Amino acid sequence: MSEQVTQQPAQTKKASIAHRLYTGQISYDFVGNRKRWYIVSAVLLLISVLAVGIRGMNWGIEFRGGADFAAPITVTESTVDDVRTAVERLNLPQNDDLSVTTVGDNSVRVQTRPLEEAEITQVKAAIAGVAGIEVDSVAYSLIGASWGQQITTQAAIALVVFLGLVMLLIWGYFREFKMSVSAILALLHDLVVTVGVYALIGFSVTPATMIGVLTILGYSLYDTVVVFDKIRENTRDITSSRHTYSFQANAAVNQVLVRSLNTTIIGVLPVGALLFTGWFVLGTGPLKDLGLALFVGMIAGAYSSIFIATPLLAQMREADPDMVEHRERLSRRAARATEKSARKPKAVTVAVGDTAAANVDPATLGLVAAKDLDSGPRRQPSRQSRSRRKK
Repeated sequence: MSEQVTQQPAQTKKASIAHRLYTGQISYDFVGNRKRWYIVSAVLLLISVLAVGIRGMNWGIEFRGGADFAAPITVTESTVDDVRTAVERLNLPQNDDLSVTTVGDNSVRVQTRPLEEAEITQVKAAIAGVAGIEVDSVAYSLIGASWGQQITTQAAIALVVFLGLVMLLIWGYFREFKMSVSAILALLHDLVVTVGVYALIGFSVTPATMIGVLTILGYSLYDTVVVFDKIRENTRDITSSRHTYSFQANAAVNQVLVRSLNTTIIGVLPVGALLFTGWFVLGTGPLKDLGLALFVGMIAGAYSSIFIATPLLAQMREADPDMVEHRERLSRRAARATEKSARKPKAVTVAVGDTAAANVDPATLGLVAAKDLDSGPRRQPSRQSRSRRKK
Protein backbone atom coordinates (compact mmCIF):
# COMPACT_ATOMS: atom_id res chain seq x y z
CA MET A 1 0.00 0.00 0.00
CA SER A 2 1.60 3.18 -1.16
CA GLU A 3 1.44 6.29 0.93
CA GLN A 4 0.84 9.62 -0.75
CA VAL A 5 2.37 12.69 0.76
CA THR A 6 0.91 16.06 -0.10
CA GLN A 7 3.42 18.86 0.20
CA GLN A 8 1.85 22.01 1.58
CA PRO A 9 3.25 25.38 0.55
CA ALA A 10 5.42 26.90 3.25
CA GLN A 11 3.71 29.69 5.12
CA THR A 12 5.47 33.00 5.22
CA LYS A 13 6.82 33.63 8.71
CA LYS A 14 5.66 36.93 10.16
CA ALA A 15 8.51 39.31 10.81
CA SER A 16 9.32 40.17 14.43
CA ILE A 17 8.74 43.59 15.92
CA ALA A 18 12.49 44.22 16.03
CA HIS A 19 12.81 43.48 12.30
CA ARG A 20 9.82 45.65 11.41
CA LEU A 21 11.23 48.52 13.48
CA TYR A 22 14.64 48.15 11.87
CA THR A 23 13.27 48.11 8.32
CA GLY A 24 10.90 51.01 8.98
CA GLN A 25 7.67 49.04 8.48
CA ILE A 26 6.52 50.39 11.84
CA SER A 27 7.95 53.31 13.75
CA TYR A 28 7.14 55.93 16.36
CA ASP A 29 7.97 59.60 15.95
CA PHE A 30 10.15 60.17 19.01
CA VAL A 31 11.82 63.23 17.52
CA GLY A 32 8.63 64.81 16.23
CA ASN A 33 7.01 64.58 19.68
CA ARG A 34 10.02 66.03 21.49
CA LYS A 35 8.00 68.80 23.14
CA ARG A 36 6.01 66.15 24.96
CA TRP A 37 9.17 64.54 26.34
CA TYR A 38 10.63 67.91 27.26
CA ILE A 39 7.54 68.64 29.35
CA VAL A 40 7.74 65.25 31.10
CA SER A 41 11.43 65.76 31.88
CA ALA A 42 10.81 69.31 33.08
CA VAL A 43 8.19 68.03 35.53
CA LEU A 44 10.57 65.31 36.79
CA LEU A 45 13.40 67.80 37.23
CA LEU A 46 11.13 70.26 39.03
CA ILE A 47 9.94 67.58 41.45
CA SER A 48 13.54 66.51 42.07
CA VAL A 49 14.73 70.04 42.78
CA LEU A 50 11.80 70.73 45.09
CA ALA A 51 12.42 67.45 46.96
CA VAL A 52 16.05 68.36 47.55
CA GLY A 53 15.20 71.94 48.53
CA ILE A 54 12.29 71.10 50.85
CA ARG A 55 13.12 67.70 52.31
CA GLY A 56 16.89 67.90 51.95
CA MET A 57 19.31 64.99 51.73
CA ASN A 58 19.47 62.41 54.49
CA TRP A 59 23.22 62.30 54.92
CA GLY A 60 24.62 59.20 56.53
CA ILE A 61 26.90 59.15 59.52
CA GLU A 62 29.92 59.05 57.22
CA PHE A 63 29.06 62.59 56.06
CA ARG A 64 27.56 64.28 59.10
CA GLY A 65 29.74 62.52 61.71
CA GLY A 66 28.63 60.55 64.77
CA ALA A 67 29.24 57.63 67.10
CA ASP A 68 29.43 54.03 65.89
CA PHE A 69 28.92 51.04 68.23
CA ALA A 70 29.40 47.34 67.39
CA ALA A 71 28.69 44.36 69.61
CA PRO A 72 28.64 40.56 69.18
CA ILE A 73 25.15 39.09 69.48
CA THR A 74 23.13 36.14 68.24
CA VAL A 75 20.94 37.80 65.62
CA THR A 76 17.23 36.98 65.68
CA GLU A 77 14.18 38.54 64.08
CA SER A 78 13.71 40.89 67.04
CA THR A 79 17.36 41.90 67.52
CA VAL A 80 17.08 45.24 65.70
CA ASP A 81 13.88 46.23 67.49
CA ASP A 82 15.21 45.16 70.91
CA VAL A 83 18.45 47.14 70.56
CA ARG A 84 16.65 50.20 69.17
CA THR A 85 14.14 50.16 72.03
CA ALA A 86 16.92 49.86 74.64
CA VAL A 87 18.79 52.87 73.23
CA GLU A 88 15.62 54.97 72.80
CA ARG A 89 14.72 54.41 76.45
CA LEU A 90 17.79 56.43 77.39
CA ASN A 91 15.95 59.53 76.09
CA LEU A 92 19.10 61.10 74.70
CA PRO A 93 18.45 64.56 73.24
CA GLN A 94 18.48 64.99 69.43
CA ASN A 95 18.78 61.27 68.80
CA ASP A 96 16.28 61.03 65.94
CA ASP A 97 18.92 59.75 63.49
CA LEU A 98 19.44 56.51 65.40
CA SER A 99 20.38 53.64 63.07
CA VAL A 100 20.45 49.97 64.08
CA THR A 101 21.61 47.26 61.66
CA THR A 102 22.82 43.70 61.88
CA VAL A 103 26.07 42.48 60.32
CA GLY A 104 25.74 38.85 59.37
CA ASP A 105 24.17 36.66 62.03
CA ASN A 106 26.51 37.42 64.93
CA SER A 107 26.88 41.20 65.21
CA VAL A 108 24.82 44.37 65.64
CA ARG A 109 25.78 47.93 64.70
CA VAL A 110 24.36 51.12 66.20
CA GLN A 111 24.99 54.62 64.85
CA THR A 112 24.03 57.85 66.59
CA ARG A 113 24.91 61.52 66.55
CA PRO A 114 28.18 62.60 68.21
CA LEU A 115 27.83 61.81 71.94
CA GLU A 116 29.33 63.07 75.16
CA GLU A 117 31.43 60.78 77.34
CA ALA A 118 28.56 60.05 79.74
CA GLU A 119 26.17 59.33 76.87
CA ILE A 120 28.64 56.92 75.30
CA THR A 121 28.78 54.93 78.53
CA GLN A 122 24.95 54.77 78.70
CA VAL A 123 24.60 53.55 75.11
CA LYS A 124 27.27 50.87 75.58
CA ALA A 125 25.51 49.62 78.72
CA ALA A 126 22.14 49.50 76.94
CA ILE A 127 23.57 47.49 74.04
CA ALA A 128 25.46 45.14 76.38
CA GLY A 129 22.27 44.51 78.35
CA VAL A 130 20.39 43.34 75.24
CA ALA A 131 23.31 41.29 73.94
CA GLY A 132 24.05 39.75 77.33
CA ILE A 133 27.74 40.65 77.26
CA GLU A 134 30.15 42.80 79.23
CA VAL A 135 30.13 46.55 78.60
CA ASP A 136 33.79 46.47 77.55
CA SER A 137 32.89 44.04 74.76
CA VAL A 138 30.93 46.79 72.96
CA ALA A 139 33.28 48.47 70.45
CA TYR A 140 33.04 52.21 69.95
CA SER A 141 34.45 54.56 67.32
CA LEU A 142 33.94 58.23 66.53
CA ILE A 143 33.40 59.30 62.92
CA GLY A 144 34.21 62.94 62.21
CA ALA A 145 32.26 65.02 59.74
CA SER A 146 35.48 66.09 58.04
CA TRP A 147 35.91 62.60 56.63
CA GLY A 148 32.50 62.85 54.95
CA GLN A 149 33.40 66.27 53.56
CA GLN A 150 36.53 64.79 52.02
CA ILE A 151 34.46 62.07 50.36
CA THR A 152 32.01 64.64 48.99
CA THR A 153 34.81 66.82 47.66
CA GLN A 154 36.57 63.91 45.98
CA ALA A 155 33.29 62.68 44.45
CA ALA A 156 32.55 66.15 43.05
CA ILE A 157 36.04 66.38 41.55
CA ALA A 158 35.68 62.91 40.04
CA LEU A 159 32.32 63.87 38.53
CA VAL A 160 33.64 67.06 36.90
CA VAL A 161 36.72 65.30 35.51
CA PHE A 162 34.59 62.44 34.24
CA LEU A 163 32.15 64.73 32.44
CA GLY A 164 34.99 66.69 30.83
CA LEU A 165 36.77 63.58 29.59
CA VAL A 166 33.54 62.06 28.29
CA MET A 167 32.72 65.20 26.31
CA LEU A 168 36.13 65.10 24.66
CA LEU A 169 35.83 61.37 23.96
CA ILE A 170 32.39 61.62 22.34
CA TRP A 171 33.44 64.70 20.39
CA GLY A 172 36.54 62.92 19.07
CA TYR A 173 34.78 59.64 18.29
CA PHE A 174 31.75 61.05 16.46
CA ARG A 175 33.49 64.25 15.25
CA GLU A 176 30.35 66.12 16.25
CA PHE A 177 30.39 68.52 19.18
CA LYS A 178 26.59 68.63 19.39
CA MET A 179 26.53 64.91 20.14
CA SER A 180 28.75 65.39 23.18
CA VAL A 181 26.62 68.30 24.42
CA SER A 182 23.33 66.39 24.10
CA ALA A 183 24.85 63.29 25.76
CA ILE A 184 26.10 65.30 28.76
CA LEU A 185 22.76 67.10 29.13
CA ALA A 186 20.97 63.75 29.16
CA LEU A 187 23.45 62.48 31.76
CA LEU A 188 22.88 65.49 34.02
CA HIS A 189 19.15 64.85 33.67
CA ASP A 190 19.70 61.32 35.02
CA LEU A 191 21.79 62.55 37.95
CA VAL A 192 19.24 65.16 39.04
CA VAL A 193 16.37 62.68 38.84
CA THR A 194 18.29 60.08 40.86
CA VAL A 195 19.22 62.59 43.57
CA GLY A 196 15.61 63.80 43.66
CA VAL A 197 14.29 60.29 44.22
CA TYR A 198 16.75 59.85 47.10
CA ALA A 199 15.54 63.05 48.71
CA LEU A 200 11.87 62.20 48.08
CA ILE A 201 12.06 58.70 49.59
CA GLY A 202 14.41 59.73 52.37
CA PHE A 203 17.13 57.12 51.90
CA SER A 204 20.40 57.94 53.64
CA VAL A 205 23.31 59.04 51.49
CA THR A 206 26.30 56.82 52.20
CA PRO A 207 29.54 55.97 50.39
CA ALA A 208 27.58 53.12 48.76
CA THR A 209 25.25 55.75 47.33
CA MET A 210 28.19 57.60 45.83
CA ILE A 211 29.40 54.37 44.23
CA GLY A 212 25.97 53.74 42.74
CA VAL A 213 25.64 57.29 41.39
CA LEU A 214 29.06 57.16 39.72
CA THR A 215 28.22 53.73 38.27
CA ILE A 216 25.06 54.90 36.52
CA LEU A 217 27.11 57.48 34.62
CA GLY A 218 28.72 54.78 32.52
CA TYR A 219 25.44 52.95 31.90
CA SER A 220 23.60 56.09 30.82
CA LEU A 221 26.36 57.06 28.39
CA TYR A 222 26.59 53.52 26.99
CA ASP A 223 22.97 53.50 25.88
CA THR A 224 23.26 57.02 24.45
CA VAL A 225 26.41 56.17 22.48
CA VAL A 226 24.67 53.13 20.96
CA VAL A 227 21.85 55.32 19.66
CA PHE A 228 24.27 58.00 18.42
CA ASP A 229 26.33 55.43 16.57
CA LYS A 230 23.26 54.37 14.58
CA ILE A 231 22.38 58.01 13.92
CA ARG A 232 25.85 58.60 12.49
CA GLU A 233 25.44 55.59 10.21
CA ASN A 234 22.06 56.80 8.94
CA THR A 235 23.17 60.41 8.41
CA ARG A 236 26.56 59.77 6.83
CA ASP A 237 25.41 61.16 3.42
CA ILE A 238 22.49 63.20 4.68
CA THR A 239 22.95 66.09 2.22
CA SER A 240 22.41 63.74 -0.73
CA SER A 241 19.54 61.92 0.94
CA ARG A 242 15.85 62.41 0.31
CA HIS A 243 15.14 62.61 4.05
CA THR A 244 15.84 65.18 6.74
CA TYR A 245 18.22 64.75 9.66
CA SER A 246 15.30 64.42 12.07
CA PHE A 247 13.80 61.63 9.96
CA GLN A 248 17.04 59.64 9.93
CA ALA A 249 17.66 60.25 13.64
CA ASN A 250 14.16 59.03 14.48
CA ALA A 251 14.71 55.97 12.29
CA ALA A 252 17.90 55.22 14.23
CA VAL A 253 16.05 55.34 17.55
CA ASN A 254 13.43 52.91 16.25
CA GLN A 255 16.13 50.59 14.92
CA VAL A 256 17.88 50.25 18.29
CA LEU A 257 14.73 50.55 20.43
CA VAL A 258 14.33 46.82 21.09
CA ARG A 259 18.02 46.50 21.91
CA SER A 260 17.84 49.36 24.40
CA LEU A 261 14.75 47.92 26.07
CA ASN A 262 16.28 44.44 26.33
CA THR A 263 19.52 45.82 27.78
CA THR A 264 17.62 47.88 30.33
CA ILE A 265 15.37 45.03 31.42
CA ILE A 266 18.27 42.58 31.75
CA GLY A 267 20.25 45.11 33.76
CA VAL A 268 17.38 46.26 35.99
CA LEU A 269 16.20 42.78 37.03
CA PRO A 270 19.25 41.84 39.17
CA VAL A 271 19.49 45.40 40.49
CA GLY A 272 15.82 45.20 41.48
CA ALA A 273 16.54 41.97 43.36
CA LEU A 274 19.44 43.72 45.10
CA LEU A 275 17.20 46.64 46.08
CA PHE A 276 14.44 44.32 47.31
CA THR A 277 16.89 42.39 49.50
CA GLY A 278 18.42 45.52 51.01
CA TRP A 279 15.10 47.32 51.53
CA PHE A 280 12.64 44.63 52.59
CA VAL A 281 14.86 41.80 53.84
CA LEU A 282 17.78 43.55 55.53
CA GLY A 283 15.95 46.82 56.13
CA THR A 284 19.07 48.97 55.92
CA GLY A 285 22.69 48.86 54.92
CA PRO A 286 24.78 49.47 51.79
CA LEU A 287 22.73 47.11 49.60
CA LYS A 288 19.67 49.34 49.90
CA ASP A 289 21.58 52.54 49.18
CA LEU A 290 23.50 51.04 46.26
CA GLY A 291 20.46 49.28 44.83
CA LEU A 292 18.25 52.38 44.75
CA ALA A 293 20.89 54.50 42.99
CA LEU A 294 21.45 51.84 40.33
CA PHE A 295 17.75 51.07 39.87
CA VAL A 296 16.66 54.68 39.37
CA GLY A 297 19.74 55.66 37.39
CA MET A 298 19.49 52.79 34.89
CA ILE A 299 15.83 53.47 34.13
CA ALA A 300 16.48 57.21 33.83
CA GLY A 301 19.46 56.51 31.56
CA ALA A 302 17.43 54.40 29.16
CA TYR A 303 14.70 57.06 29.10
CA SER A 304 17.07 59.96 28.46
CA SER A 305 18.95 58.24 25.64
CA ILE A 306 15.71 57.80 23.67
CA PHE A 307 13.52 60.71 24.69
CA ILE A 308 16.07 63.42 25.57
CA ALA A 309 19.48 62.95 23.93
CA THR A 310 18.27 62.12 20.41
CA PRO A 311 15.57 64.83 20.15
CA LEU A 312 18.05 67.41 21.49
CA LEU A 313 20.66 66.34 18.96
CA ALA A 314 18.17 66.48 16.07
CA GLN A 315 16.94 69.91 17.14
CA MET A 316 20.46 71.33 17.32
CA ARG A 317 21.55 69.80 14.00
CA GLU A 318 18.46 71.01 12.16
CA ALA A 319 19.47 74.58 13.04
CA ASP A 320 22.78 74.27 11.17
CA PRO A 321 23.02 76.10 7.81
CA ASP A 322 23.70 72.93 5.80
CA MET A 323 20.61 71.26 7.25
CA VAL A 324 18.49 74.36 6.57
CA GLU A 325 19.66 74.34 2.96
CA HIS A 326 19.00 70.60 2.71
CA ARG A 327 15.42 71.00 3.95
CA GLU A 328 14.79 73.84 1.50
CA ARG A 329 16.10 71.69 -1.34
CA LEU A 330 13.80 68.85 -0.34
CA SER A 331 10.87 71.27 -0.19
CA ARG A 332 11.57 72.57 -3.71
CA ARG A 333 11.86 69.02 -5.00
CA ALA A 334 8.54 68.06 -3.42
CA ALA A 335 6.88 71.19 -4.89
CA ARG A 336 8.12 70.36 -8.40
CA ALA A 337 6.89 66.79 -8.09
CA THR A 338 3.45 68.00 -6.99
CA GLU A 339 3.26 70.49 -9.86
CA LYS A 340 4.33 67.87 -12.40
CA SER A 341 1.73 65.45 -11.08
CA ALA A 342 -0.99 68.10 -11.40
CA ARG A 343 -0.14 68.79 -15.10
CA LYS A 344 -0.06 65.13 -16.11
CA PRO A 345 -3.19 64.14 -18.16
CA LYS A 346 -5.39 61.55 -16.60
CA ALA A 347 -6.26 58.42 -18.57
CA VAL A 348 -9.95 57.47 -18.84
CA THR A 349 -10.92 53.87 -19.50
CA VAL A 350 -14.28 53.09 -21.10
CA ALA A 351 -15.48 49.49 -21.22
CA VAL A 352 -16.72 48.14 -24.55
CA GLY A 353 -20.45 47.80 -24.56
CA ASP A 354 -20.80 49.87 -21.46
CA THR A 355 -24.09 51.71 -21.47
CA ALA A 356 -22.51 54.60 -19.64
CA ALA A 357 -20.03 55.04 -22.48
CA ALA A 358 -22.77 56.56 -24.61
CA ASN A 359 -22.98 59.47 -22.23
CA VAL A 360 -19.24 60.19 -22.29
CA ASP A 361 -18.22 63.28 -24.22
CA PRO A 362 -15.64 62.23 -26.85
CA ALA A 363 -13.83 65.52 -26.38
CA THR A 364 -12.98 64.59 -22.80
CA LEU A 365 -11.22 61.49 -24.12
CA GLY A 366 -9.25 63.43 -26.74
CA LEU A 367 -11.25 61.87 -29.66
CA VAL A 368 -12.21 63.61 -32.90
CA ALA A 369 -15.28 62.73 -34.95
CA ALA A 370 -14.66 61.23 -38.39
CA LYS A 371 -16.73 63.92 -40.10
CA ASP A 372 -14.44 66.62 -38.71
CA LEU A 373 -11.33 65.14 -40.37
CA ASP A 374 -10.04 67.00 -43.47
CA SER A 375 -9.51 63.85 -45.51
CA GLY A 376 -12.77 62.33 -44.51
CA PRO A 377 -13.26 58.70 -43.60
CA ARG A 378 -10.73 56.30 -45.02
CA ARG A 379 -12.16 53.98 -47.75
CA GLN A 380 -11.40 50.28 -47.40
CA PRO A 381 -10.18 48.41 -50.58
CA SER A 382 -12.62 45.97 -52.21
CA ARG A 383 -11.77 42.29 -52.07
CA GLN A 384 -11.61 40.26 -55.32
CA SER A 385 -12.88 36.72 -55.64
CA ARG A 386 -10.50 33.73 -55.72
CA SER A 387 -11.24 32.91 -59.39
CA ARG A 388 -10.28 36.41 -60.51
CA ARG A 389 -7.08 36.35 -58.45
CA LYS A 390 -5.97 33.11 -60.20
CA LYS A 391 -6.24 34.78 -63.60
